[in-house]
Amino acid sequence: MHSSKPPLGRPSGRTLGLTLALVSAIAFGGSGTAAKPLIEAGLSPLHVVWLRVTGAAVVLLPLAYRHREAVLRRPGLLIGFGLLAVAGVQACYFAAISRIPVGVALLIEYLGPPLLIGYVRFVQRRPISRGAAIGAGVAVAGLACVVEVWNGLSFDLLGVLFALGAACCQVGYFVLADAGSRGDRPVDPIAVSAYGLLIGSVVLTAFTRPWQADWSKLGGDVVMNGHTLPALLPAAWMVLIATVLAYLTGVVAVRHLSPPVAGVVANLEAVVATVLAWVLLGEHLGLPQVTGGLLVLAGAFAAQASKPAAVEITGTAEATGRDAEDAGRAAVPAGATALGERLARAAGAEAGETLEKER
Repeated sequence: MHSSKPPLGRPSGRTLGLTLALVSAIAFGGSGTAAKPLIEAGLSPLHVVWLRVTGAAVVLLPLAYRHREAVLRRPGLLIGFGLLAVAGVQACYFAAISRIPVGVALLIEYLGPPLLIGYVRFVQRRPISRGAAIGAGVAVAGLACVVEVWNGLSFDLLGVLFALGAACCQVGYFVLADAGSRGDRPVDPIAVSAYGLLIGSVVLTAFTRPWQADWSKLGGDVVMNGHTLPALLPAAWMVLIATVLAYLTGVVAVRHLSPPVAGVVANLEAVVATVLAWVLLGEHLGLPQVTGGLLVLAGAFAAQASKPAAVEITGTAEATGRDAEDAGRAAVPAGATALGERLARAAGAEAGETLEKER
């Protein structure tokens, strides 16, 4: 018989996915902290976004060339990822904060995970674990505290629509990252990230007009929390960590976790951004934000601790024996007898062994 447990010393797919999702959230969370000194030095927010995306695209050019066959294999997927997950999120978010408070825009954008759960459940008709749904709700409540949504609350229909657009584009990020591993022509997640950033850079160039920026400011110094440092330092962090590392780890994480779970864990980005702004920029962190951060952490824990839904696992060609056994347990109703639980576990384990043998 084959064991459904991963070999000792090697993390399971779920553990690896959770680790990468956390790395991605932390990396994404540092983008605002790195961008703010550049904006205060005189670069416009849109030009900073263009620098971030284009710089990352240039860094990933060798990887894009190495995976050039992906352009012919799944061109629609790559274009969609570039338009939605890269250019769409950035353009809609900055259009939103030009009309409504930043905290409100950020909260609406991070309605993406609940919207993602609705999309997976009602459009894709795939089952959603109870933990993922509860975790999303708790995380959104925590985000409301983190951004202190009650301060400066104002209603601007167009601004709200832009923010909702950013949330929908965020849904596209997780759906398309997951879709790349499905079908007869799967695409390497590195190719999805590389070509997505390249396409996003081209689209953003048309909107931001980077030739109008004063890029000589990158050769000078900026101030961060009273300390002077070269402008290239936060720029490099924003490109290499907050974009290259963030996108690469984020897309791979979705392949190992379900999109709803990865989406809820991604909410930690707002908490990381707030904490980094407190530590590196000297921005005050109040009790509501601390409380909200704990709620987001609780929501992420509830989501990642939930078991995958049975139909989703058995319908996925890449399901492992461990996941199949989890599916067997998840299929047992809350009031099932001990005998029913044992039968379900046995069925799950047998399914896992069959899948492993077929490989």
